Amino acid sequence: MERIRPEEISSIIARRIKSFKERLDIADVGEVVEVGDGIAKIYGLRRAMASELVEFPHKIFGLILNLEEEVAGVAIFGPTERIKEADPVRLTGEVLQVPVGEALIGRVVNALGEPLDGKGRIDTKKLRPIERVAPGVVKREPVKRPLQSGIKAIDTMIPIGRGQRELIIGDRQTGKTAIALDTIINQKGKDVICIYAAIGQKNSSVAGIVKTLEDYGALDYTIVLAASASEPAPMQYIAPYSACAMGEEFMEQGKDALVIYDDLSKHARIYRQLSLLLRRPPGREAFPGDIFYTHSRLLERAAKLREDMGGGSLTAIPIIETQGGDVTTYIPTNVISITDGQIYLESGLFHQGVRPAINVGLSVSRVGGAAQIEAMRQVAGTLRLDLAQFRELEIFAQFGTELDKATLGQLERGRRLVELLKQPRYKPMDVALQVAAIFAGVNGYLDSLAVADIGRFEEELLDYLEREKKDIIEDIQQKQRLTEKTKEALTKTIEEFKTRFITT
Repeated sequence: MERIRPEEISSIIARRIKSFKERLDIADVGEVVEVGDGIAKIYGLRRAMASELVEFPHKIFGLILNLEEEVAGVAIFGPTERIKEADPVRLTGEVLQVPVGEALIGRVVNALGEPLDGKGRIDTKKLRPIERVAPGVVKREPVKRPLQSGIKAIDTMIPIGRGQRELIIGDRQTGKTAIALDTIINQKGKDVICIYAAIGQKNSSVAGIVKTLEDYGALDYTIVLAASASEPAPMQYIAPYSACAMGEEFMEQGKDALVIYDDLSKHARIYRQLSLLLRRPPGREAFPGDIFYTHSRLLERAAKLREDMGGGSLTAIPIIETQGGDVTTYIPTNVISITDGQIYLESGLFHQGVRPAINVGLSVSRVGGAAQIEAMRQVAGTLRLDLAQFRELEIFAQFGTELDKATLGQLERGRRLVELLKQPRYKPMDVALQVAAIFAGVNGYLDSLAVADIGRFEEELLDYLEREKKDIIEDIQQKQRLTEKTKEALTKTIEEFKTRFITT
């Protein structure tokens, strides 16, 4: 039997000591002192930073929202019932990031960018922080390129530009989401990537929206981010910021992106809930003092970047729900003051059958004609004023006073213009066809028709233009303005078509 020599043992030990590398896992760890309602209070996280991610047992993560002298207030992204008092909590040293990039297009994801559609994992390694400073004034350029919604009433009177923030506001069931979906559907073939953020909605509603987008082929260029009412409050709170980060990625690649926040009223209520659970002092309507900043830092990230910065754009369309048509309450007035205009939907008009139910008097685009093609400016210049005067005369006429011929003429034309601007949902219209339809209305070619015939006349006229007079439509699309020659051709075509049109 071979004997083991002591010098061999000592040389092996010496080699092992020499090759030993110290591996220390240093982590800041605190412990849970209180947990409930999606919020945990953590003691001992002395080096914690605001908006830092922390890790609980069972791979559950949370976001630090409050930093107090002894404890940190954390919003939990997961089942609260799995977290117990005295559980260890580890600082990660990272801020919350979400996956971004082309791989998300056509997918339905949650607020953390995890797939919800059962189509497998999302193949992207690129991550982006959900919170970031908005581009400064120097990096931006004026909003002047149109983002057409395909809705006549919007594209003619309340135009939206690429890089703008245009609010959709109105009571429940007035068609706010329908306008947003129409705008997404209309971006087909226009090289705009859309992100639809559903905040606090029912799962069935989100499923219906995804089905609609699929049916119209719009999911091919859209990301649906769903933070439904069944999700924890912190997931609903971060949803719009995650959607914005996904859109910013495309903007910084020089592309055009559109993000829809549906809706920020629910988001404000979610933030109020989290703030009150964190024992922050309540202000007006029990909202925390920084509720304005919560929305302003989100919406300010929408921008049209300068050409030397890539020239990309991020357009934001937030949605706000009002109660009883009152736009003077806290959250609506906040968001109105942040955005570049609003599309106000009125339940009274909706129930009268005017759809989309846009109140022209209270709706405005602060970008205005800068975000319209010249042809649209040429035909729609007086439309807004005509409709506003019609509304005033309509109220005046209710008193039964005798009206002169000119006033009666204005009323009759106003009724036909209102009828002309009606549009079924999910049927956005090409801008050249809109120009042709509005041209017929503002130049009095519909005045001799019965109001009941206007919709059918418009549909058949546009169909006739597309089939028989395609050169007129192509001329408007290419030149983006109405030349004298085009005006004459359009006038002749409308008059010719009127002689064939069979009234009911």
